[in-house]
Amino acid sequence: MRKREMEGGREDLAQRSSFCSKHQYFHSFDSAEQPAENVTGWSEKGDEGEKGDRGEVGKQGKVGPKGPKGNKGPVGDVGDQGMLGKIGPIGGKGDKGAKGLPGVSGKKGKAGTVCDCGRYRRFVGQLNINVARLNTSIKFLKNVIAGIRETDEKFYYIVKEEKNYREALIHCRDRGGSLAMPKDEATNALLADYISNSGLFRAFIGLNDMEREGQFVYADNSPLQNYSNWKQGEPHDPAGHEDCVEMLSTGEWNDSECQVTIYFVCEFLKKRK
Repeated sequence: MRKREMEGGREDLAQRSSFCSKHQYFHSFDSAEQPAENVTGWSEKGDEGEKGDRGEVGKQGKVGPKGPKGNKGPVGDVGDQGMLGKIGPIGGKGDKGAKGLPGVSGKKGKAGTVCDCGRYRRFVGQLNINVARLNTSIKFLKNVIAGIRETDEKFYYIVKEEKNYREALIHCRDRGGSLAMPKDEATNALLADYISNSGLFRAFIGLNDMEREGQFVYADNSPLQNYSNWKQGEPHDPAGHEDCVEMLSTGEWNDSECQVTIYFVCEFLKKRK
């Protein structure tokens, strides 16, 4: 019974709903033909609706102006090692290194054989002396070939071996000459040019006052007479030790100590034909 009543109520409700819809339809049709003043009651503002769903993302806007420079960031990690560069120029020669440690001593050698060499020792010793003299003569000849100066009567040769005055005197005499003796201006100018072109600053010549202070004589013991070419202020020997004479590259003479070791000039007479 209860069930039938509920079903009847539903049918009645449906009919009413259908009637209202039809009535509203015809009312809307009729009202469209009515003047505007007759429908003002239907246009009142309704209640505010619920907030709608969020719309889709809009298009990207234009790029804005460049902002100010930011703060300096932290230092980055060290990068990988770069490629090997080109080899640089060779450097200058370095300083000499420290002396190394002494090496290990060698093994003891075998005992030598006994030789009765007494009779050969004198011969070998004399042979060594002769060889030394020959080497000296060969060296002298090589130097002579390298360059000499000459006048009508003499040859002049610079010996590029450092010797004191007495050794230089003996060296020239042993070879048949003497220390150079410039006794005139022409000879002095020749020797000065020779010394200068040889790249030397000074050289011994055959002039000294070893026997008597202030009395200069040549290597052949002839006195200094008409010609001299002393440097200004020379000879000057207050201590009495400068008894030998050297010629400077300018051609000027200077008294010097006889014990200094420098190059020297020998002179040789030309053989008469």
